[in-house]
Amino acid sequence: MSLVAPLGLWRSFGAGGARVSGLRILALVTDAFGGNGGIARYNQDLMSAFATSARVREICVLPRQGSLGHQALPQKVLQARASAARLAFSTQAIARAALDGPFDIVFCGHIYMSPIAAAISKFLKKPMWLQLHGIDAWQPRGGRLARTATESAALVTAVSRFTRSRFLRWADIAPERVRVLPNTFEPSFTAGPKPEYLLDRLNIHGRRVILTVSRLTASEQYKGHDRIIAALPAIKERIADVVYVIAGDGDDRERLKKMAKAAGVEDITLFAGHVPERELPGYLRLADVFAMPSTGEGFGIVYLEAAACGLPVIAGDRDGSVDALADGAIGTLIDPEDAPQLVDAVCNMLAGRGRQAQPTSHDRFRAGNFNTHVDNLLENFL
Repeated sequence: MSLVAPLGLWRSFGAGGARVSGLRILALVTDAFGGNGGIARYNQDLMSAFATSARVREICVLPRQGSLGHQALPQKVLQARASAARLAFSTQAIARAALDGPFDIVFCGHIYMSPIAAAISKFLKKPMWLQLHGIDAWQPRGGRLARTATESAALVTAVSRFTRSRFLRWADIAPERVRVLPNTFEPSFTAGPKPEYLLDRLNIHGRRVILTVSRLTASEQYKGHDRIIAALPAIKERIADVVYVIAGDGDDRERLKKMAKAAGVEDITLFAGHVPERELPGYLRLADVFAMPSTGEGFGIVYLEAAACGLPVIAGDRDGSVDALADGAIGTLIDPEDAPQLVDAVCNMLAGRGRQAQPTSHDRFRAGNFNTHVDNLLENFL
């Protein structure tokens, strides 16, 4: 297994200095292995997909955050220690590019990192692959330098058609260079009984559970916790034993707690706090419906995970959630701003009248298809 690599130990040459065949990728990311959240998960899946490709020899990952700890890395993957400060990260990235080459692709895992990634790409005279996630790519940010850096990418991949469309509204880049590479999900997400230990921990035996899983950050209020809390009084009138479990933590938690109290539903709104990755499948199996009526989701991997665990899923119809739910084949799309529609959708599903996804409807997003898609994209760099 690969380990964290100190500076200067990423040289990989054959006998006598001859170059070993296969692409070497320098990946600049916010976080990957050892990180938390949807972008970290996406980067882990993408780096793993690179590693499965016969076209790739080595992936050298530079994260800005996350602690690898004892987590093992896929074969071919090396990950440096995180450098959170912008100057420290940029310095390390330039040093890696200069000392640990040659590299064939500069992968930029977030649009905010495009200036340093583009500079390294130009220095190395190698192409840049830029990854887009969600709301950060929906309008130009960072001035002309950042825009020029973004538009210099040889290949841009977006997690959804929605993000691709919003990006192309402002970016001066050929549409054929912008491709869709949707999320995948782990095979550990499967249907199963409600875990007794979680029912005990949350004290919700015999209750019908609405679940939302996401970070609770003030910058991501678009996810829709507010809308569900506001709808709970009407839902409780029709489903007396309902409880709303919010899994995740962040700086917006106190505001949501105050909102639940003001709405008179604090007794049926449970804040589970941060959920470790290993417990997430259990939390999903705990629920009777997964609801996240977002207006700003780039894709929403958690929708796939919920569907894979057998849950009926409710999402908004105004963002990348449409792709995650395969235009409604995997779950129910609603107008996230239409409160009565949200109430009806939740109550119908809790009463067993909602439409559930077919067991194979999310197969298109499985890892095998994701890996094949990535391998085909790599052909652009050969």
